[in-house]
Amino acid sequence: WDRSLFANWPIPLGKDIGELSATMSQRLFQITIMYWKNHFERYKGLLVVLLFVLTLMVLAQLTGLRENFSLTFLRQTLSDHRWSGLLAFVLLFCLGNLAQVPGWIFLASAVLVFGQVLGGLITYVAAVTSCVVTFMAVGWMGGAALRRFDNRFALRLLDRLHTHPVRNIVLLRTVFQTLPALNYTLALSGIGLKNYLVGTLLGLPLPIAVYCLLFDFLAAHVFNAG
Repeated sequence: WDRSLFANWPIPLGKDIGELSATMSQRLFQITIMYWKNHFERYKGLLVVLLFVLTLMVLAQLTGLRENFSLTFLRQTLSDHRWSGLLAFVLLFCLGNLAQVPGWIFLASAVLVFGQVLGGLITYVAAVTSCVVTFMAVGWMGGAALRRFDNRFALRLLDRLHTHPVRNIVLLRTVFQTLPALNYTLALSGIGLKNYLVGTLLGLPLPIAVYCLLFDFLAAHVFNAG
């Protein structure tokens, strides 16, 4: 707040009613403008990111790109272009993460085509790349937007995250893997890229290995059976 707005408050009663009313209206208008300006500056980064996500999702829908984020399409692409399709696979993983597409679709398609070991390694590289791209893009647009929240509970959670960033990111990756919402949250939390990268590298192998076993089992007993 700009305390100068209240410097001459209360207004002297010697002024006539018209002048008094005009002065009060002017000051109330200034206070209102200052209030909304402060709030806009506080949440500007978050609004930019939200607008970006909505725009990306709408474009993906209108252009038909969302149809490419399906298990059938990804599996077919990797089967038809076994090695040259890997670049498209990584690019779609990055774009899908930004557009809020769950990462298990990419892991499943890679395992079904390349098997659990090679498919898992390919997905690991693509997942880390996708997480880093999301972190840099969202962080560039929104900065540490979550640190500007006027909420004690949210700030307390962020403080705990910053106390042991690598350990906490490892735990979050183990539970939520490449969940787009997690990537966006970490990107806007003010965490450094080094801690983010190390935590991601250490946190993804275990859940990816578990999913590889699951999808390999499904490939042997469900997909092949069908």
